[in-house]
Amino acid sequence: MAKADSGLNFLLARQSGPTGDADCGPLCVVSGDEAFLKREVLLALRGALVGEGDADLAWSVFVGREADWRDVRDALTAVSLFGGGARAALVEDADTFVTAHRQQLEAFVEKPPAGATLVLDVKSWNGSTRLAKAAASAGGLAIKCQAPDRGAELAAYKRQTKQWLVARARHPHGAKLEPAAAETLLELLPLSLGVLDQEVAKLALLAVTEKPSVAGAENRQAATAGVIDAPLVQQHVGGWRTRKTWDMIDAMADGDAAGALGQLDRLLLAGEQPIGLLAQVGSTLRRFSAAACLVAQAEAAGRRGSLRQAIEQAGVIKFKLGDAERQLKQIGRGRAACIDRWLLEADLAMKGHNSTPARARIELERLIARLSKAADPRRAATRPATR
Repeated sequence: MAKADSGLNFLLARQSGPTGDADCGPLCVVSGDEAFLKREVLLALRGALVGEGDADLAWSVFVGREADWRDVRDALTAVSLFGGGARAALVEDADTFVTAHRQQLEAFVEKPPAGATLVLDVKSWNGSTRLAKAAASAGGLAIKCQAPDRGAELAAYKRQTKQWLVARARHPHGAKLEPAAAETLLELLPLSLGVLDQEVAKLALLAVTEKPSVAGAENRQAATAGVIDAPLVQQHVGGWRTRKTWDMIDAMADGDAAGALGQLDRLLLAGEQPIGLLAQVGSTLRRFSAAACLVAQAEAAGRRGSLRQAIEQAGVIKFKLGDAERQLKQIGRGRAACIDRWLLEADLAMKGHNSTPARARIELERLIARLSKAADPRRAATRPATR
């Protein structure tokens, strides 16, 4: 049967395995629209199928819209004068090629030349077609290079991305990426492997050249050289706007309405869109809501809920646990339980009656006001009455 795999799984498996030993059957299909991941998978496939020695002689590349089936077939059946049994051909942008030569491809898969593998680079691959089923019966390999949109698949993809980033930092960048730093990268940057890889390459250089940030650690330079930790990521990734967004979120969680409104004003003047800022705000505030819910569930079951443990279970990275615990205490259980509803109301308003940037700003300001110290009902209860 054909082996179906994700691009990240394939790369992680290849990092520890030898080259020149891939069992892809006669047909290997690489599908999806994650360009960087596709490129890395195809490079790994080349090394796995034909090795490093005479790879240029055994590996042929064709452009799908221009490729003729006879030329592709000849590349897969021709015997090299310089020896070597494995032969592979890659057809790039092969969607139209598959449509035009489906019958020839089916015949090739049913009776492939010994030691030959055809690699197809396509945007989409339907596993229910006759060609896909024939490839399945022949033991072909289908690799999907695409980030899922939501749900359990997205969570699994993010876990694989963190594993890949740690391995990628080690080779080829020669650095040690700590798990908390990988988590921070995914929080600060879009889920684009090319962007993430560029940042890891930059951080690998900074990790060697920068001094440790720990106070009194002058003699730790050699020990920390090449180590990418979460503070280094926070300091250098994302640029001015990203740092200001995190400053605004921290001010909101601290109940500092004036500080949060000031940061919001700077971000909007710099061109940030309110709906985009709400998404970043929501990803942090929902963790406070989840932590409060976990504590309430523990208490309802007759257990004493640990605030620190609940915050960690809600997904807060370890080096931020202390700040998050203090911020959740400031927000309070009552308001934390309302956060999901407030975020939903703001999202619906920004997509409805307050969709213009000027009116969408009101929703962010309302959220800041609701989390401010002045709006804390616990403070209002203890405030002396005035006549």
